[in-house]
Amino acid sequence: MKDVRFVVFHTPGPQWLAGKTLFDQPGVMEHVGHYRKLLEAGKLALGGPHLDATGGGMMISAAGATEAEISAFAAEDPAVKSGVLLFEVRPWLIGMSA
Repeated sequence: MKDVRFVVFHTPGPQWLAGKTLFDQPGVMEHVGHYRKLLEAGKLALGGPHLDATGGGMMISAAGATEAEISAFAAEDPAVKSGVLLFEVRPWLIGMSA
């Protein structure tokens, strides 16, 4: 069976404050808290910010999480609802792992 995960890509939204880092954006701690719930529920494998100047980040679902539940969860992110972040969910096939 193929190991498919769903990756949530976050990018700056229309309310992103130019010239500020991710952690200086309003609502980012609520965003982190929101995804901690997914982690605690065993449905998040990895997550974190990109460290380049483009901002944003990504979250990788745990095995067994569905695209529908990950998409619905991402849409309820306070930083997404406020417009600080945008999101896109894409399926990812794990082709190699340790």
